[in-house]
Amino acid sequence: MRPLSTPALAQVLGGIAGTLIAHAMFDLQLFQVSETARTGTGQWIAEAVATFGLVLTILAGLRFRGDAIPWLVGLYITAAYWFTASTSFANPAVAVARAFTNTFSGIRPTDVPLFVVAEVLGALVAAAIVGWMLAERNTSTSPPTVKGTE
Repeated sequence: MRPLSTPALAQVLGGIAGTLIAHAMFDLQLFQVSETARTGTGQWIAEAVATFGLVLTILAGLRFRGDAIPWLVGLYITAAYWFTASTSFANPAVAVARAFTNTFSGIRPTDVPLFVVAEVLGALVAAAIVGWMLAERNTSTSPPTVKGTE
């Protein structure tokens, strides 16, 4: 079993690499630190909502249509960019990577920790609610029996 930190580290490093490549494509200074303020209750709620929706989309996709997850996620993130005050980072790796761009899409490094807390809370609430909503239910009207006593 892989440690949890391996995929998370890969996402963070990939996000930072993607940020540097975007800077190169637009002929910007490669190494930057964001000065874009993203803080306050509204931003944190927006990030929790964005992450909740992303996790819900993925888990529902896994349950009903695994092959559709890539386009479901793409459609969700596109929509969430427009309906959340935070523009939907929805992933701690994205929040960290965007601290390395001083463009409109960046986030000050000092604002990243509370964004990540909001994202983790949104993900946990989504996992709990989706687990409850999509759980297999015993719809039998017969009383439960103990194995061996039927």
